Amino acid sequence: MKEMSSTMLSGQQSQKHYGITSAISLAPPREIDHHYTKKLCDAMQPFGVFEDEEELNHRLAVLGKLNNFVKEWIAEISELKNLPPSAISCVGGKIFTFGSYRLGVHTKGADIDALCVAPRHVERTDFFQSFFEKLKQHEEIKDLRAVEDAFVPVIKFKFDGIEIDLLFARLALPSIPDNLDLRGDSILKNLDIRCIRSLNGCRVTDEILYLVPNKENFRLTLRAIKLWAKRRGIYSNMLGFLGGVSWAMLVARTCQLYPNAVAATLVHKFFLVFSKWEWPNPVLLKQPEDSNLNLPVWDPRVNPSDRYHLMPIITPAYPQQNSTYNVSTSTRTIMSEEFKYGLSVTDEILQGKAEWSKLFEPPHFFQKYKHYIVLAASASTEENHLEWIGLVESKIRVLVGNLERNEYITLAHVNPQSFPGSKENRNENDFVSMWFIGIIFKKMENAESVNIDLTYDIQSFTDTVYRQANNINMLKNGMKIEATHVKKKQLNLYLPPELVQKKKRSIADLNRSSNGGSSKRISLDSSHLDSSRDTDTGTPFSSPPCKQSKPASDTEDSVGSPKKLFVEDSPATSAAPEAQEQGTSITVAGSVLEMGGIPLSSLEKPIVPSPPAEPSVKAKPPSPPAVSAVLAGDVKPNAASSPKEEPNGLDDSINGAPAKRPHSPVEEEMAKRHKDAEVVSNDDSAFKEPYPPSDCSARADGATIVGVFSNIIEP
Repeated sequence: MKEMSSTMLSGQQSQKHYGITSAISLAPPREIDHHYTKKLCDAMQPFGVFEDEEELNHRLAVLGKLNNFVKEWIAEISELKNLPPSAISCVGGKIFTFGSYRLGVHTKGADIDALCVAPRHVERTDFFQSFFEKLKQHEEIKDLRAVEDAFVPVIKFKFDGIEIDLLFARLALPSIPDNLDLRGDSILKNLDIRCIRSLNGCRVTDEILYLVPNKENFRLTLRAIKLWAKRRGIYSNMLGFLGGVSWAMLVARTCQLYPNAVAATLVHKFFLVFSKWEWPNPVLLKQPEDSNLNLPVWDPRVNPSDRYHLMPIITPAYPQQNSTYNVSTSTRTIMSEEFKYGLSVTDEILQGKAEWSKLFEPPHFFQKYKHYIVLAASASTEENHLEWIGLVESKIRVLVGNLERNEYITLAHVNPQSFPGSKENRNENDFVSMWFIGIIFKKMENAESVNIDLTYDIQSFTDTVYRQANNINMLKNGMKIEATHVKKKQLNLYLPPELVQKKKRSIADLNRSSNGGSSKRISLDSSHLDSSRDTDTGTPFSSPPCKQSKPASDTEDSVGSPKKLFVEDSPATSAAPEAQEQGTSITVAGSVLEMGGIPLSSLEKPIVPSPPAEPSVKAKPPSPPAVSAVLAGDVKPNAASSPKEEPNGLDDSINGAPAKRPHSPVEEEMAKRHKDAEVVSNDDSAFKEPYPPSDCSARADGATIVGVFSNIIEP
């Protein structure tokens, strides 16, 4: 008996240690755990998250052909540059994949993120010129376009029906062997910053796979969590939620804490761990190491701005970065509520009280809030529209940040899904996309009336969009942004009844609505940190509920005309009498430049003194503006309210704030973030998860884990 115990103990001690702490539990899976895992797979099957063998083989064939193209092209370039024949024969070149395909969690119809690695004598200009021309000559390649001036330069194309985003990295090596490993930090020496960014996706993906105990359990768990996040409307790095690489790292950390668990258990433990996580403590898969290459890394001890990140998830490959710097107060609140909801649902499932399908039910976003802002982006041609909405979408988090900083708004919840504009709400020849932002106004006590002025919030957002469009010469005649305040019962003017009404829809219907009319477009503001850049279109999603207490006077609104915060009408025609409704006086005055984005209305809220309630909103007519129409090339955003854009996309301005703001936007933002972020001293505490390793060891008789896991009780 003693020998058996010592053998088991030595087996546990010899097991590879994963992560920066020891595991919470080393318990092996039970028969019932395998049963629940099979049921989980069955529940995911209808959503198209698994490719069949034929599709997988097709992808492999396409990547093989692309790899041969790269080798041929590099040999041709080498010959043109007068390399000796002996060198040309072994110069090499290789395609590496990363993101969801490399992780093994891509869905049907997903694109492939790939990297072309070339030796030192091949220049970046060669890639975007001669290789681009080589791709043009192949009939199998369609929709070819190059985005050379992006943060991470890329060539995009369809190869025999498979969408591919191809990056480029030139290494300081004379040749590229087939067995090249990109994980070593020395490979980054003497590289151009664009090459380092391009390599980052592969290096992060490979490191994640290296740091998980069981790749198959990790992959199945990640498929389930990605499907859940998309269905619940919290999958979007661009809009301030989490992208593919961030979800992968959270799942990987769960796998490290429960190294022997199977997928059904890991999904439950995922929600258990992150519903209790004490943000902004960072999630780390390994202890960060300094490679002395002087590249900027996430380190709150050195970088003051890193101290204000609300939900840091740190990439494991050097240079370590926070993949979630876009997360805002609202999006973190929404995701935290979703983690708690996921925990309650998986508790029910593992107790036999519910099926896995319940976890993937979409929320009722359009029944959740009393007030919404409808953001519409329109253009006169389909090509201009795709370009325009890519830019507008990349900046929506600026608007969300602006609204959050308004002292009378407690939450601004953007639905990541965009919707086509209805014929009734657009000009006949326009192409329109709409986004919906749910708003919760602060309940005010002992106040007779409060004016809520959204002019600055929205104007600074539109100025940001128009300014960037003008800077990159994208702005064209007919490109417009409109923001409209609507109440819940007015949503039927914009959306089909099945979305507005509280009605369950079949999986097939949801898949059709998600895929219908979806076009891939170039993001002008995507982050190289979101290495997976997952654009899976096979998974429908809508936005989640954020559980808030309903105000005492939160009664249903009567249906009235929506209130445009930006309008195309002249001042004389805007103040329409039909805009009046019971309890809400709406008067919209002013006009918006066709391409100037100048909002001219503000909102005002009368408050019922007792009991405290969410106030109604009415538009406050401003002074008539003195504006004149401008041409696309001459757009000059309002300097007073055009804030200097920060790297994370949120605009903080010192000047031009409305009188209703108690502080300048910068001071208000810093004050808000100070509540959520810990100021880190100059020690190593920033890189330690908030519980000691000694308290995380597995105990067969149950364990209570301190710190962030203080409420986790192992059965």
